Amino acid sequence: MRAVVMRVSAASVRVDGETVGAIGRGLLVLLGVREDDGEAEAKKLASKIVAMRIFEDENEKMNLSLGDVAGEMLAVSQFTLYGNCKKGRRPEFLQAARPEAAGPLYELFMTACRNLGISVEAGKFGAHMDVESCNDGPVTILLDTEAL
Repeated sequence: MRAVVMRVSAASVRVDGETVGAIGRGLLVLLGVREDDGEAEAKKLASKIVAMRIFEDENEKMNLSLGDVAGEMLAVSQFTLYGNCKKGRRPEFLQAARPEAAGPLYELFMTACRNLGISVEAGKFGAHMDVESCNDGPVTILLDTEAL
């Protein structure tokens, strides 16, 4: 799995003009699922993201996690994180999991975050979404379960 994790002061996602998920202070997580990912990767990534200390403490040091600041998460599925542009100019997405496998793992990732005490909002899997965020910092971290 791959994730782009952005610290935000607010974020929202709309489908067909209707807001389907919105948060205040917290993390916007764009999540891509690879074809050979499974339950272990989803749980590992959830634990890593929830525990990451990327919020500032009273000394302006990044020492606090999402739970420490009572932050929220907005998780948005994004298969394009597995786009490969090595050949030509149009990306191919052969490493991205098929929707029937990716959807349940996206849901499992969110459930794992909720089980760790995090309030999680979501986009709509497979839909065309409009995502808005107010990046805080900005702080943006790229994670890949192959490197964790």
